[in-house]
Amino acid sequence: MHWLQSFSLYLAPMAGVSDSIFRQICREFGADVTETEFVSAEGVLQAWQRTKRYVQIPPGDRPVGVQLFGANPAHMARAARIIVEAVRPNFLDINAGCPVPKVVGRNGGASLLKDIPLLTSIAKAVVTELRNDCPVTAKIRTGWDTQHICAPEVCCRLEDAGVRAITIHGRSRSQQYSGAADWDMIHRCASLVRIPIIGNGDITTPQDVLREYNTGAVAGVMIGRAAMHNPWIFRRAKAMLATGQLPPQPTASERIDLLLRHVRCTIISAVYGDEASTMRTMRARILAYAKSIPGSRPLRPALARVSSYAELEGLAAILLASPSGG
Repeated sequence: MHWLQSFSLYLAPMAGVSDSIFRQICREFGADVTETEFVSAEGVLQAWQRTKRYVQIPPGDRPVGVQLFGANPAHMARAARIIVEAVRPNFLDINAGCPVPKVVGRNGGASLLKDIPLLTSIAKAVVTELRNDCPVTAKIRTGWDTQHICAPEVCCRLEDAGVRAITIHGRSRSQQYSGAADWDMIHRCASLVRIPIIGNGDITTPQDVLREYNTGAVAGVMIGRAAMHNPWIFRRAKAMLATGQLPPQPTASERIDLLLRHVRCTIISAVYGDEASTMRTMRARILAYAKSIPGSRPLRPALARVSSYAELEGLAAILLASPSGG
């Protein structure tokens, strides 16, 4: 895990977002480490042929981790072994932070923060199974809710279990993505353990990255939602770290070009099926990009219904021709 020897920028694992194409785009723009979409241990064990498409690692997409969620230590260990044998990720990440109901409802993700002994057992089982074949990391939140903040204890337990690094999202599960991330708590946890801590939450600008770099508390920062509409944040943050100067934002034309390239590459990959299926899947991604393109607001209803690449090109041409476009 050589990337932990210096301050690194991570792309967060995000369902329906951090597929191989988006990971490659973010890496092109400066992400040091990426993670796949998270996968279910039960899905790996029961439907591997369908599940494995989420963890494919193309050439050049390294270092990269695969994030796994589940609530059964033996199943998590078996699924981790299958993944490691199949795709050889640089690390296997235990998901103990996802707040979404479909994950929490299966006692996975952030629900493990309500049962620290179970989370510890999962970590020990996965570490024991993988041994020296693949480092094990974990991603957590500060606690289940603001009345039950447990990140300091969890970090110490995971370190003792053999976990090699921990990412902390500075919110509890009950907060979801509301309120401000608690970076003081992240820093406190970093001071309690010897393993690297990566901070996550509210990293939306190069200035945020520079702030955390200057604290010296964390081994890196993980960027999620901000990268969805602004993958340039990695490149701009690195430039600011190197020079202390804030580089300019990408132009509207650059944003539109990347939007089109992302959709085009996804269609060619056929990872989501034919063009029509891909366009339906990509609508949320298109709207995320459009969020930061000046003049896009009147076109959002059309972008939300776009059904072909040709139609998207037409809307992009309208954007480029607008006074705030090109």
